[in-house]
Amino acid sequence: MFKTLATLINGQNARAEDRVRDAFAIELIDQKIRESENSLRAAKATLASLIQRQRSEENQHGALKSRIADLTKRAKEALDNDREDMAEEAARAIAAMENELTMRRETLDRLDQKVIRLRSSIESGHRRIIDLKQGAIQARAVRREQNIQMRMVKTGVQSGSVEEAEELISRVLGRDDPFERTEILADINRDLEGDSIADRMADAGFGNATRSTADDVLARLKSSKK
Repeated sequence: MFKTLATLINGQNARAEDRVRDAFAIELIDQKIRESENSLRAAKATLASLIQRQRSEENQHGALKSRIADLTKRAKEALDNDREDMAEEAARAIAAMENELTMRRETLDRLDQKVIRLRSSIESGHRRIIDLKQGAIQARAVRREQNIQMRMVKTGVQSGSVEEAEELISRVLGRDDPFERTEILADINRDLEGDSIADRMADAGFGNATRSTADDVLARLKSSKK
């Protein structure tokens, strides 16, 4: 029972979290972009520090090699002049410097590898941030379209309302003309009362005319001009 309740609660919390993430998706995207840019700036600062240290090690490495070369030359001159005591002292100094040179060379190798890896990571991060910004632009466009659609739904500009309005228009336009209906009813009544047959027979020339015609009006107009 408790496991079932815990599962339901966890599911409800997950759905609530999804709704919040959907509602604030654009804000979350912008926040993640800012965090990524901050991380990229920190990585650039670290890279600059590594490159600075790398250059310093290179300078010290070069200076140490120059000192070893100079002291080696002097030791040879001391041996040529039978000053083996000075040559031995120089040899001990050269040995110490050579050991230091080896350590500095290893340090330089490690720095070179770190610089290469970090530079590659920064370049990749930079490209990903550009992609994120492009994605954010597209997400904003989609969100604006969704908001417009939601406003249209709230104001009734939706397919259901449009269809309902079209149906009402069709009903109004499809209604019978009441005046025409009255005329038809009058004709039916005249037929039933025998008036219609008298009119038709008068029109055919049998008996006196029962109603005025256009020919009668035209003849009257012509006679009035004489």
